[in-house]
Amino acid sequence: MEVFEGAIGIDLGTTYSCVAVMQGGRVEVISNDQGNRTTPSYVAFADERLIGDAAKNQVSMNPKNTVFDAKRLIGRSFDDHHVQSDMKHWPFTVVNKNGAPHIQVKHNDKDVIFRPEEISAMVLTKMKDVAESYLGKKVTKAVVTVPAYFNNEQREKTKDACLIAGMEPLRIINEPTAAAIAYGIDKDFKTERNVLIFDLGGGTFDVSLLSIEDGVFEVKSTAGNTHLGGEDFDNRLVEYVRNEFKKKHKKDFGENPRALRRIRTACESAKRNLSSAAKTSIQVDSLIDGIDFQMEITRAKFEQVNDDLFRLCLESVTKVLQDSGFSKDQVHDVVLVGGSSRIPKVQDLLSNFFNGKALCKNINPDECVAYGAAVQAANLTGNNKTNMVLLDVCPLSLGLQTGENIFTAIIDRNSAIPCRKSQTFTTASNNQETVSICIYEGERKFTEDNNLLGKFNLSGIAPAPRGVPKIEVTFNLDVNGILNVSAKDTASNKEQSITIKNDKTRSQSDIDEMIRKAEEMKAQDEEKLSVVQSKNNLESYVYQVKNSLDDDKLSSKLSPQDKSSLEIALKNAQEWLDNNNESTKEVYEQKQKDLESLVNPIMTKLYSKSSASQQSSNTDQAPSSSSGPTFEDLEVD
Repeated sequence: MEVFEGAIGIDLGTTYSCVAVMQGGRVEVISNDQGNRTTPSYVAFADERLIGDAAKNQVSMNPKNTVFDAKRLIGRSFDDHHVQSDMKHWPFTVVNKNGAPHIQVKHNDKDVIFRPEEISAMVLTKMKDVAESYLGKKVTKAVVTVPAYFNNEQREKTKDACLIAGMEPLRIINEPTAAAIAYGIDKDFKTERNVLIFDLGGGTFDVSLLSIEDGVFEVKSTAGNTHLGGEDFDNRLVEYVRNEFKKKHKKDFGENPRALRRIRTACESAKRNLSSAAKTSIQVDSLIDGIDFQMEITRAKFEQVNDDLFRLCLESVTKVLQDSGFSKDQVHDVVLVGGSSRIPKVQDLLSNFFNGKALCKNINPDECVAYGAAVQAANLTGNNKTNMVLLDVCPLSLGLQTGENIFTAIIDRNSAIPCRKSQTFTTASNNQETVSICIYEGERKFTEDNNLLGKFNLSGIAPAPRGVPKIEVTFNLDVNGILNVSAKDTASNKEQSITIKNDKTRSQSDIDEMIRKAEEMKAQDEEKLSVVQSKNNLESYVYQVKNSLDDDKLSSKLSPQDKSSLEIALKNAQEWLDNNNESTKEVYEQKQKDLESLVNPIMTKLYSKSSASQQSSNTDQAPSSSSGPTFEDLEVD
């Protein structure tokens, strides 16, 4: 397949993902094989692997082996309190492996364990396939979006997922920044326009304040919560329903994965309905022990059970304004992004916060992030290049440990990226030959309250009294938000550096192994698909020949011997199909060839008796055959 010279833009979402491409000066959000412009971020395992709509459609029947919310696990530790909280709501199994959360499912009757980035890679592979079907070309490069408040490790793992999916991650950009591009790319702002992007999705929440002027998109500040979104609103509603069910029936459906999944699906649907209706009902037939469940839920009750979460969103809005030094009145536009931004209560709170300002709803909240990523992808590859300049910021302060576990920031949060900053330190003891460089990210004063990114030792320092050596530490933050730290003793010129990767077990060989595993699973999927197609071809051939025999006018032209031979062959073929549901592609194909070798000579005899005009009619409805005419080639008088 010819390789696409450009790159695609992918919004890798917690609940839904979206892919877009820019060609001929316009962006196209690409529909998947179901005709949908967004694809569920679901992966299901059974005898075969399903991704997207097919996976979500069977979740109630296979809850323990259907994985979603992988984005909520990526780059986190198993002991993270968010992970522990989410595990109570997930029907699939999350296990602890080397301190990191891994997902355990049953696939082909075997227990298989995946890292979160491997599940994300499967979703990315699906989006890649969607784009390739549309373009008719092989896709090798992508711009992938992440929440603005993703830390270094979460960004690294997202890059890994892209590599596992077989694409070069040209850039990892922040979701609200991509949305701002979608909002402002076709607007000719000649004077500075301050735009606040309010991005409330399925699992994450971001707020960014940008100034847009003459094609320059400059991020002023960003804040958010990587663990707040529609999934949390669903969880609150599920818990409310669960408690009401306990009160009424003295039973708990929470221990039944299938029942829990069915209630969760019903609650998600109710949440959507309440965005346009004052009340709705939650109904599940035969939930557990034959009990039919039904209850009415009002918008007011939904808002009540989620009130603290809704108001939590405004804290990030306040923080963004404080960090940027802007007042509410200096914000020209407030743009809604993410499916959960459709919730009326969220919109009311936000509008009231900005003194009744009308909110911008003129971009599609589900598609704008992929749209902006596609524009950036076109810019980076020189394909349909625009005059856009993107200036982003780092979401968290980056620094190191000094003195009594004190956190000393080298790069302050909301610093423009890419950026490079250096600071000089010294030794704490006489003739100290080694210093330990411990790198952290966060906003707390002490390192124990922040997130350790990595550490290394600088050895070979020239002996000298304490305070004399000069050790220059440099932090280099690239356009993807990935950090490289180096330390150099100016006297001895000894130098050491590290590219931050939190997962100590991860190496290039680990990435290569995950890529190999992904390719192997893709090959298994393709092999199973080819088996199904071969079986379908045989069944279709038997069906079509049988239909032809059922035509009295045609069967009357057959000799009794030929008719009997065909009937016996078709009966044997049908019986064999009924008893061989799991054969190989080669066996199915051979069975069809054997049947064709008997059918074709008989058809050839009939064909030779037909007129030339009869030979040319009805050819488009023939059963497939490796040689010779079929019954449908014959026009019956």
